[in-house]
Amino acid sequence: MQPGKVDHQPAYVLHSQPWRETSLLVEVLTRDHGRLTLVARSARRPQSALRGLLLPFAPLTIAWFGKGELRTLHAADWQGGVPQLSGMALICGFYLNELAMRLSARDDANPALFAAHDAAVRALAREPAYGAVLRRYEWALLTALGFAPPLDADDAQRPIDPAARYHVVPDASPHRLESGQADAGVGGATLIAMAAGDYADPAVRHEARGFLRACLDHHLGGRPLATRELLQAISALPE
Repeated sequence: MQPGKVDHQPAYVLHSQPWRETSLLVEVLTRDHGRLTLVARSARRPQSALRGLLLPFAPLTIAWFGKGELRTLHAADWQGGVPQLSGMALICGFYLNELAMRLSARDDANPALFAAHDAAVRALAREPAYGAVLRRYEWALLTALGFAPPLDADDAQRPIDPAARYHVVPDASPHRLESGQADAGVGGATLIAMAAGDYADPAVRHEARGFLRACLDHHLGGRPLATRELLQAISALPE
């Protein structure tokens, strides 16, 4: 058996780029092994069995071998069930991929992150409400990586009041604002909806968008996201 061989691993391609004359370097998110970089040898040759398979947003099962940071892709099989994304859904999908690449650690198994990514890709293929899909994924990503602030109670250990407003910062419990600060912070109703994964209300999506962006920017260290800038240039990041 080849050293470090892994078979039948669910995965999504996050990014690929040419490598040497005929190969590809492929960044993948896997269910049980986290984010990896694999060499797909000869994948750019017309006769390669991998040609046309290593596409973003296509659910795959893959096999690889080797150790260290750069391993060799051995096989890939398309699992089907997800139409190819197009238009705004495609751009939103690249936004998901960029977030996963920028915030997840290599070789860090995170089945919850993979499940969130899989659910978001499938939702983009079938739901027109892209904003709800993005907000749900952003929160799931932060939660899976241990970055999400707690939303079950405020910093005084009181349950979140849907009628109150809260000051929320990354890595801290919400702080309840005085009643006169009606236009500040985030509404308790929004925090409760986010904790439940309920983004049906446009007002919740709008308020959650600003809060989630602040959390993501904090963990991105101020580095801009290329896909976010593209979405804003086209129209706006969907709410």
